[in-house]
Amino acid sequence: MDFGFTAEEQAFREELREFLRQELGPEHKGRTPHDLFSREFSRKLAKKGWLGVGWPKEYGGGGRPYMEQLVYGEEMMRHRAPAGAHILAQNMVGPTLIRIGSEEQKKEYLPKILSGEITFCLGYTEPNAGTDLAACQTTAVLDGDEWVINGSKIFTSFAGQAHYAWMTVRTDPNAPKRHRGLSMFIVDMKTPGITVREMDTMWDYLQYEVFFDDVRVPKTAVVGELNKGWDYLTTALDHERVFMGGTVAQHQRFFEEVVEYAKKTERNGKPLSKDPIIRQKLAQLAIDLEVGRLFAYRVAWLLSNGIVPFSEASITKTFTSELERRLANTAVHIMGPCGTLLEGKRAPYDGYMAWEYKFSLMMAVGGGSNEIERIIIAIAGLGLPRP
Repeated sequence: MDFGFTAEEQAFREELREFLRQELGPEHKGRTPHDLFSREFSRKLAKKGWLGVGWPKEYGGGGRPYMEQLVYGEEMMRHRAPAGAHILAQNMVGPTLIRIGSEEQKKEYLPKILSGEITFCLGYTEPNAGTDLAACQTTAVLDGDEWVINGSKIFTSFAGQAHYAWMTVRTDPNAPKRHRGLSMFIVDMKTPGITVREMDTMWDYLQYEVFFDDVRVPKTAVVGELNKGWDYLTTALDHERVFMGGTVAQHQRFFEEVVEYAKKTERNGKPLSKDPIIRQKLAQLAIDLEVGRLFAYRVAWLLSNGIVPFSEASITKTFTSELERRLANTAVHIMGPCGTLLEGKRAPYDGYMAWEYKFSLMMAVGGGSNEIERIIIAIAGLGLPRP
């Protein structure tokens, strides 16, 4: 198993770095609303042919192998690129449509995703269906040639900016098993009966609630087979978890900033980097970052060899999300009260440390809670019985 990069992969990395340096510039912080969501930036990626970097070429994608897709993800994350306008469509909606969408859906949505023209929000989580997505209570009832949707979604990132919702609904309330009565839908967010409400969060990251009241959508809104939504949902989440491996590059940059702070900041007349406890903590994080990087590379290697990384994807997601939390905790421990400041002259790195400290809490939940990830690892990786 060779994790060295080929000349082509390294050239692609350098091309990405040069592009990102030019487009983002030194003032890009990676934590303001514009830093997270920019259609202008998405369209620039589209012009480079990078929004469908790993999609098959017959659908307009770049057809790049998995290792190059990982390189792409690493550089985007390391530079804290604003991916909110395209990341869901690029990593989840597009690949799923290519696999199970109708020809009409592919013609309608894929070109618009590749051009950066449309944005999707993810309608999975509900007030009573978070990690347990099979508890979905939003319903769709067929009425003639239309489906009538009623229910609500919560923590729906970018719902206020999205053109479409990629969502699960319950189409068979009498299914013998809860997960067998779900279907996948694409819903235009301008459809009458949809209400979007902002939610403030503790990590200064705007979220949304979405309410569906007798929302009528055409039969063609269903993606794939009716009542097979659970299968599509879990496959799409596996794909998302794979690309979470790229977050290690973001953590690496964060770590380098913490190390830099420890080197240049003095306490009691000595650099913090000479404190034995701080040195031990930083050394352990260096080890953890290397482990996380190798997890991500192993997943990419498995995919490159046609192996579905069920437990490996969950291992990577669990480890990297908890690594982010440990890293954020260590940063604030080293910086003290200043590490909790979001702005001001004494806020390290323009407040990014404080923002990351709060944001890291969410990563253990997003994409499936780590408790559920460990259940997947136990079943798929260790062959243990279901609980």
